[in-house]
Amino acid sequence: MGSDQPKSIQRVVIAGGGTAGWMAAAALSRLVGRPLSVTLVESEEIGIVGVGEATIPTLLTINRLLQIPEPDFIKSTQGTFKLGIRFENWLHEGHQYLHSFGDTGKGCWAGGFQHFWLRGKREGVAAEYGEYCAELKAAEANRFGITSDRRLNYAYHLDATAYGQYLRGLAESSGTLRIEGKIQDVVLDPNDGFIEALQLESGQLVEGDLFIDCTGFRALLIEDTLQTGFDDWSHWLPCNRAWAVQTELDEEPAPYTRAIAHDAGWRWRIPLQHRAGNGLVYCDAFLDDDRARERLLQSAAGQPLIEPRAIHFTTGQRRKYWNRNCIALGLSSGFIEPLESTSIHFIQNGIMWLLLMFPDLCLSDAAIEEYNTKLRAEAERIRDFIVLHYAANERVGDAFWDQCRHMSLPDSLKQRIDLFRDGGRVFKPQDDVFSENSWVQVMMGQGITPTGYHNIADAMTSEQLSHFLSEIQDKVQSTVSDLPQHGDFVKRLVSLAKI
Repeated sequence: MGSDQPKSIQRVVIAGGGTAGWMAAAALSRLVGRPLSVTLVESEEIGIVGVGEATIPTLLTINRLLQIPEPDFIKSTQGTFKLGIRFENWLHEGHQYLHSFGDTGKGCWAGGFQHFWLRGKREGVAAEYGEYCAELKAAEANRFGITSDRRLNYAYHLDATAYGQYLRGLAESSGTLRIEGKIQDVVLDPNDGFIEALQLESGQLVEGDLFIDCTGFRALLIEDTLQTGFDDWSHWLPCNRAWAVQTELDEEPAPYTRAIAHDAGWRWRIPLQHRAGNGLVYCDAFLDDDRARERLLQSAAGQPLIEPRAIHFTTGQRRKYWNRNCIALGLSSGFIEPLESTSIHFIQNGIMWLLLMFPDLCLSDAAIEEYNTKLRAEAERIRDFIVLHYAANERVGDAFWDQCRHMSLPDSLKQRIDLFRDGGRVFKPQDDVFSENSWVQVMMGQGITPTGYHNIADAMTSEQLSHFLSEIQDKVQSTVSDLPQHGDFVKRLVSLAKI
């Protein structure tokens, strides 16, 4: 679009509901800062994928911006708290590690804590790396709490459908108009190819200036209509199927997600207050659909509450997240499997960048290009982090894992691995959602051991280093011992809800 063809943005039309659609509606109707017409079109006849029931700490940002009280949120979504993800059998059968939120230990300007810890291990004065992380030890002890002086980094487990309904309430109370109906056609301007309206099966035309595609894997606007193109990442992330089922909760909800590897992929378990979410992710070249379904039902603890749902996907991203006057959010923008619980984060990230770049009077080519650059870079960093879990494995003899171990890596990931292996170095790009500590935990958890460390760690004497490490460990133990049991804290918080 040229600058001589301004497109004034007064009417935003969102195609599709679910978490993506209603989060966008709530944010646009409450946070843009100027009057805006927001309309959301959805059909109750079209199902929602809704597997994003585990989150990462960035969700707290959008909830605070939308002024969602945490007790109300936890009660309405049947939520629990999440301090990390426990990976079981990923390096090899019987091995496990916890990727926790927050920081481990204390670093300095020249190097992260891992450098001091590596020296401590060499000298025999350091405990296991996780002993220096309060979030990790709290997760292992099934403890959680929020205090003013000792705040843990946390996220949530939640009922994604209930969260979408909660966001719908916020959006509609702020003026969003919901229209029930199926989209039959997308009407384009014959001059510039911009979207003019959605035509519903009823014949109704829903006109707009900016359209947000939340139609899931169908990608009705961004792909079916605008033919944006798709970058396929299945050569790096070969899993392309999943079964999901909800079961009765037969244990106290733990404050972490479980990701359990099997011979053709992995399965998840996400504990809510009232039930558990379970899923089995796999590659159909190594496991057929019927056996995968049976394996999920056999491995999922508790009685099933619904019939298992099949999900077919291809990992990758749209070549443009914002094309002409259409923005793709959620599954319509692409898919990176839910291994590190980034699905809802990526919806939120797309919304946050849209708010930062929201057109004042007309669409800007420069802003659209910057938006696409930001979103593509974020997706590629998340992709690399997920690929790391698969590529660094010692599951020799499992055909699926052998293929993952021997695949050619993205250059960006290979450089990160080489930097860490050669000297424990991790450098975090400014907008990387995963912290330096996340990369350290997963690389070491997947068996990548640095051959050395930064010489800043040698500035301490051996006695100073031993005291430094012991002091951190003591503080972690003190913090965790003061926390209540996770389940007790959830019940106490729910009792404070005003809904």
